[in-house]
Amino acid sequence: MKIMSRILVVDDDTDILSVMELLFSMKGFEVAIISKGENTFSKIESFRPDLILLDVLISGYDGRTICKKLKSDKQTRHIPVIMFSAHPGAAATISDYGANDFIAKPFEVNHLMKKVNAQLGINSNEESH
Repeated sequence: MKIMSRILVVDDDTDILSVMELLFSMKGFEVAIISKGENTFSKIESFRPDLILLDVLISGYDGRTICKKLKSDKQTRHIPVIMFSAHPGAAATISDYGANDFIAKPFEVNHLMKKVNAQLGINSNEESH
């Protein structure tokens, strides 16, 4: 039996959280969602995600700062972080914070899945069987 990868989605847009939770669940992933930046670190500790999808701007928090903290901590630096944002300029700065990839909102599902699979080392042909 294949072990499911765990994905943590952090965004203050509850519609996006709902869509991502449904999408990743349907694709066979274990998903956790949080809408508040301050909950990120405790959730990572309890859920132990294999990948984090992190919004650049989460009400009251900057996702880039969260990403930088994750990447500077030896407990979490190995976890791939894909940041996303509706702000076009955000992509230019995310690598400075250690993010592994970036996707612009609104995103196309297949494009998102390709990026997620690439970060998790999943061959995209595997999921269609």
